[in-house]
Amino acid sequence: PDSYWSVVNQFGVGKSTVGVAVMQVANAIVELLLSKVVTLGNVQVIVDGFAAMGFPNCGGAIDGTHIAILGPDHQASQYINHKGYFSMVLQALVDHKGRFTNINLGWPGKVHDARVFRNSGLFRRMQEGIYFPVQKITVGDVEMPLVILGDPAYPLIPWFMKPY
Repeated sequence: PDSYWSVVNQFGVGKSTVGVAVMQVANAIVELLLSKVVTLGNVQVIVDGFAAMGFPNCGGAIDGTHIAILGPDHQASQYINHKGYFSMVLQALVDHKGRFTNINLGWPGKVHDARVFRNSGLFRRMQEGIYFPVQKITVGDVEMPLVILGDPAYPLIPWFMKPY
């Protein structure tokens, strides 16, 4: 959690060398680790875990959070969030134990959670019915698909449960 200049001074390398090293590490994390750490896993275990907490036929809970960043040189106003600081939005879907099962990162802080969600791969796969296996339960006389839980910022759609 240090600045490029501090690393440059500490190790006697150029700023561009530090930048290249940071990008190589970031790319390695994305290419080699992300798919092993952020994974859906066993859907039935997740559904059973949420059911034990009182949420039947639930495949995950979603929300967005803001990751603080230094203000960029280009379009800086787009990165100022509703709390007044520069950020990027991280959208995360988690299982019943809070483990990441899907993430989306990179939207400017000014962008609303619902817009990030509607433009995510998760949204597209849920709309197409391919993210979770088809698994419906009957509540009263209504068939309920596997759902995601979220806060009021998200849209009300058949596979998304939000408070009302």
